[in-house]
Amino acid sequence: MYYANVYYKCGLLAKAGRLLVQVMEACKRILGDEHPHTLASMNKLVMTYKHQGQWKQAEKIRIEVVEACKRILGDEHPDTLNNLNNLALTYHDQGQWKEAEKIHIQVVETYKRILGDEHPDTLTSMDNLAITYRSQGQLKRAEKMQIQVLEAWKRILGDEHSDTLASMGDLAWTYKSQGQLKEAEKMQIQVVEARKRILGHEHPHTLVSMNNLAMIYQNQGQLKEAEKLQILVVEARERSLGDEHPDSLASMNDLALIYQVQVQWKQAEKMCVHVVEARKRILGNGHPDTLTSMNNLAMIYQNQGQWKEAEKMQIQVVETQEKILDDEHPDCLVGMSDLALIY
Repeated sequence: MYYANVYYKCGLLAKAGRLLVQVMEACKRILGDEHPHTLASMNKLVMTYKHQGQWKQAEKIRIEVVEACKRILGDEHPDTLNNLNNLALTYHDQGQWKEAEKIHIQVVETYKRILGDEHPDTLTSMDNLAITYRSQGQLKRAEKMQIQVLEAWKRILGDEHSDTLASMGDLAWTYKSQGQLKEAEKMQIQVVEARKRILGHEHPHTLVSMNNLAMIYQNQGQLKEAEKLQILVVEARERSLGDEHPDSLASMNDLALIYQVQVQWKQAEKMCVHVVEARKRILGNGHPDTLTSMNNLAMIYQNQGQWKEAEKMQIQVVETQEKILDDEHPDCLVGMSDLALIY
C-alpha cells in the first residue's frame, strides 16, 4: 500500500492502480471480502480509477463497499454514510446528477438526524449537495445552501479555518456561475490572501484558489490579471511537481484558454499540444481531462483556420466520449456541438 500511495501522489496513476489491484486481491484472499483492510484497499483503488477517468470501474467498487458497510455496520453508521457520499460523488463525476442528488439528500438528512445541523460531517455533505445543485443549474438553491454552510463553519471554526475557506471558494464559484462576478472576485480574493498567509504561496490549496481567481478574472475580461496569476500557478506547480503532473497540466490547460481568449493562438497551441501529449501518455486517450484538452486544441486549430486538423481531433473526442459515456452526458453533447461548429 505504501508504494501505491507514493505512485498516486506523484501522479503515476496507472502504476498505483496496478499495485492496488494486487493489494485488494491479496486482502480478499487472506482477510475476506468484508474486512476493514480489504474495504480500505478498495476505496484507495477507486480514487485511482477516478483520477484516470475509469468511472464505471470506480462505480462498481463503490457500490460493493457501500453494500458491505450496510451489511456489517448498518445503514446509518458514519462509515456507511461516508461511503454513500463517495458513491454520490462518483455518480456526479459521470454527469448522473439525479442519482447523485438522491443519495446526497439521504446522507444530509441522516447526518442531521444523528449528528445535528452543524456537525462537520453534516456541513460537508450539505456542501456536496449544493455542488450537485449547481451542476444541474439550480444556482439559487445551491447559493442558499452554501451560505448556510459557510455561516456555520465561521461560527464553529472561525473565518480562516481550511474548511471555512474551502466553503468560501465553493460559494465564490457559484456566484461566478450566476454571473455575479464582482461578488465572486471579492470572496475569492479573501480565500487567496488567507491561504497565502496561513499555508504559504505555493501550497496546493493556495494554488487551487489562485487558479480559480484567475478564471474569475478571465470571465470579467481582466485578461492580463488572469494571465499573470495563472503563470504564477503554472510555474509553482512545475517547480514542486514537474511539468507532467496532472495538477501542472490542469493549470497549463487553463493558461492555454487564457491565451486563446487573448487571440494568442500560437502560445495557446504550443501549450495545449504539450498538455494533450502528456495527458495521453499519463492518463490515457479516454480520460476526461485528456478529452477536454483535445477539445480545446481542436478549437484552437479551428480558430486558426486549420479545419482538417480541428475536424480530425474533434472526431477522436466525440468517438471516444460515445464509447465511455452515455449519449446524453453533458460532455458528449458539448463535443458533438463543437464538431458541428467545425463542420
